[in-house]
Amino acid sequence: MVDLVAHAQQAPSGALSFGMVAGEASGDLLAGLLIQGLRQRWPQAQGFGIGGPRMAALGFDAWWPHERLAVRGYVEVLRHYRGIVAIREQLKQRLLASPPDVFIGVDAPDFNLDLEAHLKAAGIPTVHFVCPSIWAWRPERIEKIRRSVDHMLCIFPFEPEMLARSGIEATYVGHPLAQTIPMTPGRAAARQSLGLDQDRPVVALLPGSRQSEIEHLVPRFIQAAQIMQKKQPLLQFVLPAIPSLQAVVQSLVDAQGGLSGLHVLKGQSHQALAACDVTLIASGTATLEAALFKRPMVIGYHMNWLSWQIMKRKQLQPWVGLPNILCQDFVVPEFIQDQCTPEALAKATLEWLAQPDRVDALQTRFKLLHQTLQRDTANLATHALEKVLGA
Repeated sequence: MVDLVAHAQQAPSGALSFGMVAGEASGDLLAGLLIQGLRQRWPQAQGFGIGGPRMAALGFDAWWPHERLAVRGYVEVLRHYRGIVAIREQLKQRLLASPPDVFIGVDAPDFNLDLEAHLKAAGIPTVHFVCPSIWAWRPERIEKIRRSVDHMLCIFPFEPEMLARSGIEATYVGHPLAQTIPMTPGRAAARQSLGLDQDRPVVALLPGSRQSEIEHLVPRFIQAAQIMQKKQPLLQFVLPAIPSLQAVVQSLVDAQGGLSGLHVLKGQSHQALAACDVTLIASGTATLEAALFKRPMVIGYHMNWLSWQIMKRKQLQPWVGLPNILCQDFVVPEFIQDQCTPEALAKATLEWLAQPDRVDALQTRFKLLHQTLQRDTANLATHALEKVLGA
């Protein structure tokens, strides 16, 4: 546990200091892109808080690793509640003791909004990057956002107007991933880099990066892959896993009897998406990544029963996956909770491989979505921060 008497290294005179919290692998990626933009504007900027390896590689001082916050589901959060609250309280005390010029919460709204409310009340400017999905579920969060956030950086174009109606300043900055993912991904190069056969179909299995997702989805995804392989023996499978969970993933694969032709990757989720013909994927940010890679997908999700009962009552839209929400249509199939069976997942995944015309139509739609989300995110976010700071 971090020593409370330790304080952040003071930034050089005139340099920007920023507190930041990114709570999982996708947040680490988004925060890393934002830090690059901050460093272009403020070369000696120093950041500290909670983050992952991409942030650390950019000089970010991670007092706690982002995996400590990577928990999804009401019951799962309750199990880790005391530890998460303890981290937030210690982080709050450190930031209040050595106030940064600005605090930037990257996603993780359940953790960040409460923290931001305390920091804002103490006079520390607060910016939140990625508007919580109040348009999809939990609309009551709008009041908490108003209390907590000086400025919201939005990744979807319809969000600033929605927030403005509630008196919340916001800027549409595009989705950072739309800049980093090429409009036409190179499948052949990705397969070569992963040691895959160029002429055999590839299915990417992306069960998520949270411990609860791994436990609930890896067995289902592996069983689905086994069903697929019996029907199409030439299939190759790739399963990216963050380093800290690789052993857990492999043990769960082994518990299902293994899967020939499976490559468990050390991270490398983007290479997996570039290499694949279709992906079986957990609901979350990764589904948008798959859409930007123009890959057909089958979305699956399963969680603790009680968590699901609570969550489904707060759902405002018929869709769960981001590609479907953004397209306002079931452009890709979703199998959630009781529907998330290996048989259903396998059948829907194989259907994509058998329907090239359907894949072509989906890729056209995803290209238009990509163009809508493609903006100079780092530069737009930096300009918004300048306004907040009066710089």
